[in-house]
Order: sequence, then C-alpha cells, then structure tokens
Amino acid sequence: MAEAVLIDLFGLKLNSQNNCHQTLLKTLNAVQNHHADKAKFLCIICCGNISCERGGENDICELETSNGLLTLLKEFETVSKPSMAASLYTIKQKIDEKNLSSIKVIVPMHRKTLMKAFIDQLFTEVYNFEFEDLQVSLKDGLLKQSTEINMITAHELEEIQNEIETYLRSLPALNGELAIITTPSIPDIFIHGFTTRTGGISYIPTLSSFNLFSSSKRRDPKVVVQENLRRLANAAGFNAEKFHRIKPDHASEVWIMGKKEPESYDAITTNQRGVTVAALGADCIPIVFADPVKKACGVAHSGNLQTHSIISILRVSDCLTRQIPTLTSVKPPG
Repeated sequence: MAEAVLIDLFGLKLNSQNNCHQTLLKTLNAVQNHHADKAKFLCIICCGNISCERGGENDICELETSNGLLTLLKEFETVSKPSMAASLYTIKQKIDEKNLSSIKVIVPMHRKTLMKAFIDQLFTEVYNFEFEDLQVSLKDGLLKQSTEINMITAHELEEIQNEIETYLRSLPALNGELAIITTPSIPDIFIHGFTTRTGGISYIPTLSSFNLFSSSKRRDPKVVVQENLRRLANAAGFNAEKFHRIKPDHASEVWIMGKKEPESYDAITTNQRGVTVAALGADCIPIVFADPVKKACGVAHSGNLQTHSIISILRVSDCLTRQIPTLTSVKPPG
C-alpha cells in the first residue's frame, strides 16, 4: 500500500466541461477511498489553466469553476510551482519530512515518461514508485486515453537536467554560509581547504547541508550533491569537472593519479596541475598532504582509532618514496 499518493495535473488545461470534472472527481474519490486510511500524504501537483494564488508558505490552486471539484481538491495537499523541477522537489521535501518511501503517481499517460525522467533525477533507490494512468480531457473536452510516449530524447533529457540545475541553483544555502578552513602551513601554490557542514542545499536531517557524497542508499540525490560541489568549486576556485573523491573501504590502498585507478582507495596522490582531489570525512579523519618542492599533493581518509595513525604514516612514506606526495589541488599555470 502506498504511503504517499501524487496526482499529476501539472500543465493540464482543465475546462469547465462536466465530463472532464466527473473524471477528475472519480479519480480523487477513488484515491480517497482506497488510500486515505493508510496513506500519510495525498498530494496534487497543478498549474496551467488552474490559477495559482500564493499565500504564505503554502501554494493554493483554485479551479476556475464553482462545482464540487474544488471542494474535493481541498481534501488534498496542493503544490503549485512554476516548473516541474520546483514542484517535484517541494513534494520530495514533504515526503522526506514524513520519512515516506512508497509512492504512487497517478499521471496522464502522455506525461508518464516525462514524470519518470524527473523522478530519476530527483529521487534515489530509497524510494519505490508505482504509476497509474490518469484519463484526461484534452483540447475538445472529450475524454481520451492519451498515448504513452515511451522515449525521452537526448535533447529532452538535457532540458530536464537544465531545468533541475537552474532550480537548485536558485535555492538558498542552509544552516549558514559556505566556509572553507585553510592553513598557512600549506603554500599558496596549492588550492586547499576543509569544508564545514554549512552552506549547501541538502536538507536531510541525517546529513549536513553541505553533503558532498551521493549514494543510491541515501535520500540526497546526485543532482543536489553536484550543486553543493558547484558552489564549493566557485568559492574555492577549482574546476568541478576535474574533481576526484576517494573511494574508501577503510584499507590502505592509494591511487597515484596517472596509474590505473583501483576499485577502492583511501588516498589519492597527484602532481597533475588543475586537478582537485578530496577525502570525505564523517567520523573518520581527512588528511591533506602537500610538497611544494615537487609540486605534488594528496589526500587520505583515516579510519578507526586502531589503524588511522599507522595507515597515514605508511601513505606519506610511500608517496614520498615515489616522489608523489599528497593534498587537494595544484594551481594550473597562469
């Protein structure tokens, strides 16, 4: 049984024809009857010919009609935003606040593939979606079962990604401004620093707002982590396209850039200019290394208290022996 039910009316030009309203009434009544007892969130996403009035934090959509449909709509939470990205991200926040993961989406057949494309970008494998077709009344007011569009073109996918990225860029930083902690011990030929937990857009309570790690097992989607990284790159002055994270497994593997990349590694070393390397830390310790003579740098992820000192020493010794020490980024020429 779905924990949340979303009815997609976004972009539908609803007219005052009785058969159109009867279809929607039937759908809304069915959702109420079958899901109201167990579903913790019933939501309608709307816009288009439905006039949008914004009052306070909540958006209220009203049909331009006075029939019983409006009364039934009031039984559902309504989200009306100017874009699909904004609407679905707002709904995702509401779903996450309630810690829900099983979601039914009732969507016009011609919009199902589009809806799935947005969901793939904004949600992770933590969520389980099922889809149900919604019959809609189109231009002539006659009920039609529209044809499902099974393919999203590369251009359409790019437009979806651009819409999502544009919306995420507009969001304010959470829990304070972005902060980068540096040390005078590292020469300024290296761009370096340690981030804090503030300044990003991740809202999941178990993560910092400046989460820089994405996983299909977390609720924070990759696009949000990418936006956090974009903000960090702009603030620190590095190229986000040349950003490399460690792939930790709490062992002693080191990836020396220029050699074959291991499947997992708790440290990276490089002497390549313009490249940025990073070690992520939660309860483990991120360590930064820099050698201004050889103009090489690296990072290491040190695990539990029993091993982190020994592993760090071995990494530094190994890297210096190979004449490739460790940090974040060597500034590009010029």
